[in-house]
This record gives sequence, structure tokens and C-alpha cells, in this order.
Amino acid sequence: MTAVADAPTVVAPRRSARAGIGMAVGAMLSVQLGLAVAVQLFDTVGPEGAVWLRLVWAGVVLLIVVRPKAASFTRSSLRACIALGVVTGALTMLFMEAVARLPLGTASALEFLGPLSVAVLRGRGAAKLWAAVAATGVLLLTQPWAGAIDPVGVGFALAAAVCWAAYIVLTQRVGDAVPGVQGLAVSLAVSALFATATVGWAVVPRLTAEAVLIGAGLAVLVPLVPFTLELFALRRLTTAAFGTLMSLEPAVALTIGFLVLGQEPGWLPVAGVAFVVAAGIGAERTGARTPD
Repeated sequence: MTAVADAPTVVAPRRSARAGIGMAVGAMLSVQLGLAVAVQLFDTVGPEGAVWLRLVWAGVVLLIVVRPKAASFTRSSLRACIALGVVTGALTMLFMEAVARLPLGTASALEFLGPLSVAVLRGRGAAKLWAAVAATGVLLLTQPWAGAIDPVGVGFALAAAVCWAAYIVLTQRVGDAVPGVQGLAVSLAVSALFATATVGWAVVPRLTAEAVLIGAGLAVLVPLVPFTLELFALRRLTTAAFGTLMSLEPAVALTIGFLVLGQEPGWLPVAGVAFVVAAGIGAERTGARTPD
């Protein structure tokens, strides 16, 4: 663990944890707003096209702005950046395919199984308890017993969950090993290349000037802002606490649906929000990283 990553925790663990939580919540809000914009591109370029535009714009912009220096990387950290890039590209594409087939709240809750697994496997004592509280909240939010859902969409969401678990672990590793956001710049460039090799050939013929411009704005909301915030959050929080905090994402989606789209939740979803908020408070109290 580097001195840069440890410094905030050594000075004030609780303060560092609160800062990390604020960054994580900001990342969730940015993601949800970005998804709302991305849906507008589905008819023109499809879910895969929306992802490709986001990743390409983000990768190009961050490389130009940050200009990573070779001296900042070791062989190990560079491999971690490449792995993070591939995982990020796969995560983004898989989740967008799930959103195209499932309600946003349901897709988010299924994807949350990835961070929840990290919280359970890496947590100790209270961390496992808060993960269980968060899982209860997610069940109340999504109510999977209420009706049938698209099995293909479920498959995409579960695959995205696996990628999200790997993303959390790799993001913390890259954040600790590479100063600033240089590691993120390299990983997003790799994500752009991965997406181009995977779906770019099918998307390019469908591009329009309007779609390209929307994609540029979308890249700011997702992934530039949230991925940067998550990188800094994971320098301040344990992976277990961060994984538990991600349970707030379905609650954020529910809140945005109510405020922006006028979707009134029932009592069970409201209770679910209460559970995940309680888990978030518990993670704040137990989630600060301590020096090795």
C-alpha cells in the first residue's frame, strides 16, 4: 500500500471514511443520470453503441488531459490497469444489455450481488452484518417474487455482477499503485479498445452526428465522473465497506424515478430504502482503511 493511499487514513480514519462515502454516493448519482441519458441512444445505436460511444470518448479525453507517464507504472501496476480496463468494458456492456431488457431498479439490484459478494467475502464482523442488512433492502426494493423477468436480462445482469466484483478489487489495487488518475486513464483507454474490438464494427455504420454529440456528454456522466470518484473512494474505504455502500444504488434509482419520472414506490420499496441507508451508515462507521 502506498504512502499516498494511506495518508488520509492515518490522519483521520473517520473523516477519510466520510469523504470516501461522499465520493461513492456522488458516483452513484452520476451513473443513474448517465443511464437516463443513455436510453435515448438505444433506438439509434443500440445498447452496445451507447456503451461504445461512452468508453471511446472517455478514453480519448482522459488520455489527452492526464497524459500518463511511463515512469509512474511498474509491470505489475500496468497489468492491473489492463485487467481493470477489460473488466470495465465488459461490465459496462453487460449492464447496458441488462438495462435494455429489465427495469433499471431490478438490473441494478441483480448487479449489486457483485459488490455484496465482495463485502461478505472480505468483510469481518460488523461488515458482514451490514452486507446482510443491505441485501434485505435490495430484496424489498426489487421484490423478485412479484412477477416474471426476462431470463436473458437476468443473465446479463449476473455477468455484470461478476465483473463489478472484479472492478472493485482492481480499482483499489490500481488506485494504491499508481498516483493520481494515471491508472484510470490507461484503464479507460484499454476499455475503449476492448469495446471497439468487440462491438465497434457493428456500431460505426449506425452513427449519426447527434448520437456522437450525446455520447460525448454521456462520457462525462458515465464513466469519467463516477469512475474517478470511485477510484478516490477506494483509497479511503475497505472493499467490504465500498461493496456494502453500493447497495444504495437501487435506492438512488428508486428516488430518481420518483422525483424525475413520477414513479411512486410502495411501502416495501420504501422499507428497502431504509434498510440500505442503515447499511450505508453502518459501513461509514466501520469502513475506513487502516495502515498495513
